[in-house]
Amino acid sequence: MKVLSRLLQIREASILLFIFLFVGCIGIVNPAFTSGDSLGLILKSSMILLVLAVGQSFVLLTANIDVSVGSTMGLSAAVCGILLSHGVSGYLAVGAALVIGLCIGAANGLGVSFFRIPSIIMTLGTLGIVRGYMLFYTEGRWIEDIPHYFKELSAAAFLGIQLPVWIGGIAAVLAFIFLSRFSVGRYFYAVGDNEAGARLIGLPVRFITVLAFTFSGLSASIAACLFVMNIGFVPNQTGSGIELQVIAAAVLGGVSLSGGQGSLFGAALGAIFLEVINHSLVFLKVPAYWNNAISGFLLLLIVTGDSRFQLWLKGNGKKKKQEQEDMNRSKLPKSGEDGYEDKVVL
Repeated sequence: MKVLSRLLQIREASILLFIFLFVGCIGIVNPAFTSGDSLGLILKSSMILLVLAVGQSFVLLTANIDVSVGSTMGLSAAVCGILLSHGVSGYLAVGAALVIGLCIGAANGLGVSFFRIPSIIMTLGTLGIVRGYMLFYTEGRWIEDIPHYFKELSAAAFLGIQLPVWIGGIAAVLAFIFLSRFSVGRYFYAVGDNEAGARLIGLPVRFITVLAFTFSGLSASIAACLFVMNIGFVPNQTGSGIELQVIAAAVLGGVSLSGGQGSLFGAALGAIFLEVINHSLVFLKVPAYWNNAISGFLLLLIVTGDSRFQLWLKGNGKKKKQEQEDMNRSKLPKSGEDGYEDKVVL
């Protein structure tokens, strides 16, 4: 029980538990939800949100926020789609999309770190500019002439795992290794926890801030390429509103909005959980206009329940520790027992 209690205190373990319980409950209502094809589809479609949540986590760790990821994803998807439809090589189209994400992210980082613009204001401005340019660039039209070979990549599999899942998984693992195994990765936590203190001990605060937003922009462009690959066309509202889901996924995974705390694997699991919730509503035959309300309610319920669950685990652990200490004290020899006598020191 001690091992189980300690395991569940790990954020990722508790999220996995909630995912299994939720999937099990929905599977009881509709067994088709737990079929291999259904779960595989959910996992593949969740990779877009997962990559975005991992990128957003870098920004949140530095106590900032990036609400422009949706528009960055939309413009990157539009550029990738138009280049592909004009016969440009897939490598060049993906490369161009990634460069766009890097440039937008770096611009956000420069505005926040060097011009001291609050991140919410900076990225809101970027959201409007990039979204407006996307509509101008596409002339408000959908991009539908994506080459067949690029759409087929979505179904390509290696070792039984589809390509989008490989891309999302590799991106999450590389980001985790960077944060946990490199000293620069630890700086993100230090800057978010105490920016003034990090500056005093000589950490490159501005560089870390720019790097965080650059990673966020890059993740948005990777998600854009996955979107074009999975969907096969690019609507003129691609990415609109997804930034709220991205932030929610990261927070659900334990990344703190105040910075300095969180796990990329937790954010990735949070993204998968949100996707599971969205797909479950289809299998429960809930009318589409209720989706947002029910998803929001379930998100609040799960986050609240998880926080209470963690508090209960910690409180239970402290109680058991106190009981163990009291038991150890009771076993100590008292004055006058086992040959021990009180001594008066004069």
